[in-house]
Amino acid sequence: MRLKTPYYIVYESKLRRNLDLITRVSREAGVKIIMAFKANALWRTFPVFREYGICSTASSVNEMLLANDELDCLAHTYCPAYTDETIEQFMSGSSHITFNSVDQFRRFEGRIANHNATAGAHRISCGLRINPMCSVIETDIYNPCSPGSRFGVTADRLNDLPDGIEGFHFHALCESTSHDLAKVLDAVEAQFGQHLPQLKWLNMGGGHLMTREGYDVQHLIGLLIDFKQRHPNLEVILEPGSAFCWQTGDLQATVVDVVENSGISTAIVDVSFACHMPDCLEMPYKPRITQALDQVDPSLPTYRIGGNSCLSGDFVGDWSFAQPLKPGDQLTFEDMNHYTTVKTNMFNGIQHPSLVLERIDGAVVVMREFSYDDYKNRMN
Repeated sequence: MRLKTPYYIVYESKLRRNLDLITRVSREAGVKIIMAFKANALWRTFPVFREYGICSTASSVNEMLLANDELDCLAHTYCPAYTDETIEQFMSGSSHITFNSVDQFRRFEGRIANHNATAGAHRISCGLRINPMCSVIETDIYNPCSPGSRFGVTADRLNDLPDGIEGFHFHALCESTSHDLAKVLDAVEAQFGQHLPQLKWLNMGGGHLMTREGYDVQHLIGLLIDFKQRHPNLEVILEPGSAFCWQTGDLQATVVDVVENSGISTAIVDVSFACHMPDCLEMPYKPRITQALDQVDPSLPTYRIGGNSCLSGDFVGDWSFAQPLKPGDQLTFEDMNHYTTVKTNMFNGIQHPSLVLERIDGAVVVMREFSYDDYKNRMN
């Protein structure tokens, strides 16, 4: 089946491969692993996740409502700052609410206590985000433990644990290894260990890329088991984002023109890095293109790939191909599900790619197509 480009395609078989591994880690380590919507909110694929009993985190009211509606669960909520309006909304659909500062908790603890005392209301467990100041991430834009970070309470500002705080939450990883987690856990225990016996749960945040090839899954399981043996009072929670959808989907595009300037040949495609693959510019990183060679070879046809927008910097790197590119050639940008579909935009009015699912039986289903009305109504 040849579909009109551009479109994102998600493979159910690859989703299930990741879900099988993640649920195995959860079972063998005795921990709870939930999904972070900030990496994946493609809710038309959530029936697959529901089969595995996956719940989610939320960092906004919209994410919380999506968890309630499409995963049939209350959310584990963290927001850098709550307001009088949003806290009421978060309370309605959250099982856990983590506060970024003691002051934020003090501001709203009475409301949550009143909620928990209301007959028939679900109970909300309050937590505090801590910052162990252990930086294992090299890219500053994704490092929540960099000096001056706005995220979490540092140990020097937490002498006594406030009454009503039942858990800690930290997030210090990004596409990291289990050995990186070990370093962070050492820092957490060294700086906040005196408070851990008083808690009911510890949320170790996201960034655990356990589905990446080469990740030491057994080391992760052992690390978590050892931690739980040291702290048997704690329910351990992990909330990875990328791990759920790592290598589960691609972005299919078509070359629409080839231009040359100052000896540089650029193949312009019917997608945009700025609109459809923004992480390539933010991280930055060069994605893999299935039809291109693994390495640039100047002796072969070599092109800069440019997006079809008016942004001058809407391009990433160079690729070499066995044959010259021409209009009509299709290119597959690999691994464009996690942190991609959630970040897309319609800058320049560029049409949003369709959303396609390849089911486990090979059937291809177009989940959503976009039109002018989608662009216009965003500004309405």
